Amino acid sequence: MTPGASAEAGSVRLGTPIGRGVLATTILGSAMAFLDGTVVNIALPRIGHQFGATLAGLQWTVTGYTLTLAAFVLVGGSLGDRFGRRKVFLIGVVWFALASLACGLSPNLGFLITFRAVQGVGSALLTPGALALIQSVFHPDDRAKAVGAWSGLASIAGAAGPLVGGWLIEYASWRWIFLINLPLAVAVVAIALRYVPESRELVIGHFDIPGAVLGALGLAGVTYALVEAGAKGLGSASVIATAVAGIAALVAFVLVERRSPAPMMPLSLFSSREFSAANALTLTAYGALGALFFFFATYLQVVGGYKPLQAGLASLPTTIVMMTLSSRVGGLTTKLGARRLMTAGGALTAIGVLILSTSGHHPNYWARILPALIVFSLGMVMIAVPVTVTVLNSTTTDRAGIASGVNNAVARAAGALAVAAFPLMVGLKGDGYADPAKLEPAFAKAMVLAAVLFAVTGVIAWFGVRDEATRSTPEHHAEEAQCSTCLPIGSPPLEPAHEHGHS
Repeated sequence: MTPGASAEAGSVRLGTPIGRGVLATTILGSAMAFLDGTVVNIALPRIGHQFGATLAGLQWTVTGYTLTLAAFVLVGGSLGDRFGRRKVFLIGVVWFALASLACGLSPNLGFLITFRAVQGVGSALLTPGALALIQSVFHPDDRAKAVGAWSGLASIAGAAGPLVGGWLIEYASWRWIFLINLPLAVAVVAIALRYVPESRELVIGHFDIPGAVLGALGLAGVTYALVEAGAKGLGSASVIATAVAGIAALVAFVLVERRSPAPMMPLSLFSSREFSAANALTLTAYGALGALFFFFATYLQVVGGYKPLQAGLASLPTTIVMMTLSSRVGGLTTKLGARRLMTAGGALTAIGVLILSTSGHHPNYWARILPALIVFSLGMVMIAVPVTVTVLNSTTTDRAGIASGVNNAVARAAGALAVAAFPLMVGLKGDGYADPAKLEPAFAKAMVLAAVLFAVTGVIAWFGVRDEATRSTPEHHAEEAQCSTCLPIGSPPLEPAHEHGHS
């Protein structure tokens, strides 16, 4: 019998071999998803050049992954609660690794896009599992410390992602940003089978399969219409048909969730003013964030002449600012309330990306890029941390998990929709991403649009959030708030254990 199998859930201490094994498993598993999420944008110019891809192809390389992740991340958490958190987490790790292998060996762009979508499903299984394992395995006295260790070390993986990815892309091949997941997955599986105990909950109710399918179809239909409208035009029959079908599926999703006895996304959560406002500003802020990162690395390489490693290094100050200030902003949120912080954050992020929009044909890193990123990062940390606290404080303890999971899904969906919509809105299409003369003005327009979304984020916070509802973080939410404030930039809040009885 392995040490993991003999340990009782909820009794493991941090300093024991089993405790260290659980931390190693969850950190390495999370690192796989973080590395993949932070480096693919840097690889887009190389992928496009090798496969002769249009801009639409590169958009699908990003959105194929985020769409399936957004659609199934809530289901992934519920599967772990029902069938065993270790089992579902390991299935996600192996799934993710096999899809990564397929991505790394892709003979053409269509194959890559297909398995990026498959990879997103694997991520939806492993992403909620890491934190759920920590919460279910560790002794209550050590749980907060374990969450802090996991989130801090996972942040380092997120920070290292652009550096490692940039180096691999520049000196080896873009394929290695996917293939590097294989040894990580082997290590995760070996450690987990030896040290991680199984845990599950008594879950009442059935899976909300109609909700999951309709949500995925709705997001896919709207995204397809936005992406293809850039190439075929808004009047194209296929664009109109898929847009109508996607909207119809989303309407049906709302109706199904309203009537389901065990909905994937309980609409009653939105009866809270703070929860509704937090998700609205998550939609605008993470939509702007997704568009920024989609354009930024390509702009630096195509217009600025940066090498992939340089493009990865360029965004490092953003991660440093987020890691350094997250805990302090978390403390300020509990003292001052989220409203003023998120309003100021919306203003600062808008100013930062407006500075980026003026970078021009020859972007000077020290004079324009770095100052813009610092201002933007200060604003982003003032949004990302308080919005997590707002979501957790907007509902009761037994619904905190599902509330945070819904917010995570909204953030992922926002990024996917923004990547689909922004190129259409700025008039970039075809192979324009590879032409500096076309990409530079498109980048400037995209940053102005992102600034508008960030400004709207601040307005929503000012009018939609009440300080008295978010000024004091309940003790029972301390672990979730801590884990959410330490994640790398570009990673929405990770959800804690899901509400039992929902899927």
